[in-house]
Amino acid sequence: MTNPALNTQTSIQQFDVEPLLSKVLQEAEQEHQKLQRVFSLMGWSNLPDILKIEIKDDVSAMVNELKGQFSSCDPYVKKRRESVTYWVNCYQDGICSLNTAINALKVKKI
Repeated sequence: MTNPALNTQTSIQQFDVEPLLSKVLQEAEQEHQKLQRVFSLMGWSNLPDILKIEIKDDVSAMVNELKGQFSSCDPYVKKRRESVTYWVNCYQDGICSLNTAINALKVKKI
């Protein structure tokens, strides 16, 4: 009778996950640095990380569109971008709290 735990442990040891994890970490770090540069260019580098996380997909999409990777004439996309800009500016100007800005920008799940 063989012990399943030993078989699992042996198969895990045979697969070296360190190179894979190292690559994933490196790619995540590069993506983070790229987003930080974009936030800086937009004058948003001092935003709290929690707000940056909430709008990172929006900011990435704005950059991709500026690079010519796609064009969106969708009125909902335009409205979302206006909303992101509005609430970030309101937060930066001290008109609203961080929680208010985050809650206003939170994407509602269907």
